[in-house]
Amino acid sequence: MASFENTVIIQRPVEDVFSFLADLENVPKWNYAIVETRKVSPGPVGVGTTYRQTRSVPSRSEESFTVTVLEPPRRLEVQGRIGPFKARISYLLEPAGSGTRLRNAVDLGSSGLLSLVGPLVTGPGQEGGGRQPRHAEAAPGWLCRKPAAQLERCPRQAGP
Repeated sequence: MASFENTVIIQRPVEDVFSFLADLENVPKWNYAIVETRKVSPGPVGVGTTYRQTRSVPSRSEESFTVTVLEPPRRLEVQGRIGPFKARISYLLEPAGSGTRLRNAVDLGSSGLLSLVGPLVTGPGQEGGGRQPRHAEAAPGWLCRKPAAQLERCPRQAGP
């Protein structure tokens, strides 16, 4: 299993960040690789809610995932398929001064040849699929839909 983790400080209260993050249909607003995310199960969002999303990077594909942990306003976890990988993606939020520390951890599981490729995708110095948390600290409104290499062009909030 390959894994990686990213941490950012967002200059917004924990409750605001969690509310935005837990509305998973917002994913295309902060992850440039996702074109659309839509809830496909009925009822309010909770453990067991399912989503489908369309990815454009590295190539167009459909993915599905399920909410497996929902503990407002501190923890959110989803599990599903990201390309050829079975993934567990968790978000942990905690106060950081007047803002929020958001830690995103991703575990990618695979089998066969993919188990050899996974560490190459997420190894040291590689962002792999982990670019999205870096965008959460950009603005306007602390979000930006640009690749990490273009973040310097995104307006930023004051703070770290």
